[in-house]
Amino acid sequence: MTADAFLLYGTPSVEAEPIRLRAGALTADLVNGNLRTIRHGGIEVLRAIAYIVRDRDWGTYEPVLSDLTVDQGADTFSVSYSASCIVPEGSRLDFRATIEASADGQLVFDVSALPESDFETNRCGFCILHPIAGLAGSPVTVEHTDGSVMETKLPHLIAPWQPFKNLRAISHEVRPGVVAECRMEGDAFEMEDQRNWSDASYKTYVRPLALPWPYVLPAGETLRKTISLRVTGDGKVPAAATAAEHIRVELGEAGPLLPDIGVIIYPDEVDAPLENLQMLSALGPQQLMFHYDPTCGHGLGALQSYARLAAAYPVETTLECVVSCVGDLDAELSGVADMVRQAGLKLSAIAVSPSVDRQSTPPGSAWPQCPPLEDVYAAARRAFPDIRLGGGMFSYFTELNRKRVPADLLDFVTHCTCPIVHAADDLSVMQSLEALPFITASVRAIFGAKPYRIGPSTIAMRQNPYGGATKANPHRQRIAMADRDPRHAGLFAAAWTIGYAARVAPAGLEMLTLSGFAGPFGVLAASGEPVGEGEPRPIFQAVRGLCELAGHRHVAARTSDETRVLTLAARSPSGKTVMWLANLTASDVTVDISGFERRHLVMTPYAITRIG
Repeated sequence: MTADAFLLYGTPSVEAEPIRLRAGALTADLVNGNLRTIRHGGIEVLRAIAYIVRDRDWGTYEPVLSDLTVDQGADTFSVSYSASCIVPEGSRLDFRATIEASADGQLVFDVSALPESDFETNRCGFCILHPIAGLAGSPVTVEHTDGSVMETKLPHLIAPWQPFKNLRAISHEVRPGVVAECRMEGDAFEMEDQRNWSDASYKTYVRPLALPWPYVLPAGETLRKTISLRVTGDGKVPAAATAAEHIRVELGEAGPLLPDIGVIIYPDEVDAPLENLQMLSALGPQQLMFHYDPTCGHGLGALQSYARLAAAYPVETTLECVVSCVGDLDAELSGVADMVRQAGLKLSAIAVSPSVDRQSTPPGSAWPQCPPLEDVYAAARRAFPDIRLGGGMFSYFTELNRKRVPADLLDFVTHCTCPIVHAADDLSVMQSLEALPFITASVRAIFGAKPYRIGPSTIAMRQNPYGGATKANPHRQRIAMADRDPRHAGLFAAAWTIGYAARVAPAGLEMLTLSGFAGPFGVLAASGEPVGEGEPRPIFQAVRGLCELAGHRHVAARTSDETRVLTLAARSPSGKTVMWLANLTASDVTVDISGFERRHLVMTPYAITRIG
């Protein structure tokens, strides 16, 4: 890793190195008391076993660990520790954890929790993550709490609701002749398809969502839960690949055109691009997306400021219009159209979504009051008859998957993603890129060839569909559901952005938005960042590179290790092949780029590189 963590992550803070544990062919990483990357014979069996405590807004408490003991034997390991979750209001939850593993493929993670006082939570217990790479759509054996056993498959396309409920155990084949069984004791578990939120996992979690939440853990009542992993069979252990091996790039056939690149603009951020038009032109977005939300007080003034920017930088424009739906729809939307005309704002398209649809409707919850989407879209079409009309969700694919819009009334569908809904560590954020092809494939399965847009999608969360608000992050930490993220200012975000575009390129999007211009989602730095205030953040180079490729023909491309390096390739109208590479890791990697101007390329942590 380079010495400058500040440049990599936008913060001097670096995550602690995990403790690597081994018991025979079983390995796992210990991270803050939980297990990550559990492998058998080098193959990932489980992505994580974690004991999670969430608040009433689905935020995750960071437990304070004490008395940590790690014993690594010749073919066994054991871990024990105490931990506490303390709420600012004063309530406290203490728990004691033990982890034992042996060379015969057995692993047991046991936790006993004791609330010191009544403790409010949305979830308290284990989450088990199964990976998606190599497992999506594969056979599993499911045992239910009533003892019944079912042979079934993990969903390949993303399931909108829980694929399995009342779980006691789930088994899958790790490799030919080797089976992993994960058994859960202490409560009823169910599984959700976390790819909905761009997590690269299927999550089995404690306490069904159909039960009320938040709920209270009574003071003085011990809660014990146990997860047991058992890997059995005598299949051949594959030869382990070494990190020193060169990563190879393979190019395939040409495919769809690469999308226009947009930037999101909010009313309070218009001055920055107006004062930096040369920088905006250097960035080169093909589209400006203007956010308009009357529930936040946006009105004629916001539209007038957008009109000034649209006149100064004349490209395609889309109004992302929240519809309050509190009165007559025609009156509301025709009122917006009148103000657009009064402001002199020339629009190419409008995307509309009811305000209530920005909030999630979890399984078992009542759908909020909302006019039929058919009526909302019809009113928008009457108000804006001469421009393209889009709809979908201004939140995430989750909500679009659960409330599937009548797309035959639309000219395009749209949604966003955010990688820090459930976890905000560096590994989880980069792993979220694995889920994107499943999201785009699921959208295509639902809506066919309908023109399709994604964004704005950024590391930070611009709105929280699952609670009252996003989390403030004044100290620039790695926090789930945060309204700003330090890594957006570092090289990390540039690599994530190129990786994102690479993962969605085969879907044939018409527009992709992965940044703003200024502000916490923008390409220009604020004060106290690795580069000077007003200077381009590292993500600027990534977004500019994507803008330059817009309209080029996508060329199928893959690397021999897409957990470390992703590539986006395109062919220009003149026939020239251009390729962007992104190192997704905090280590140097060597890439074999035979066929281009040199044979090998050494990429530093989170570097992005243009070839051709």
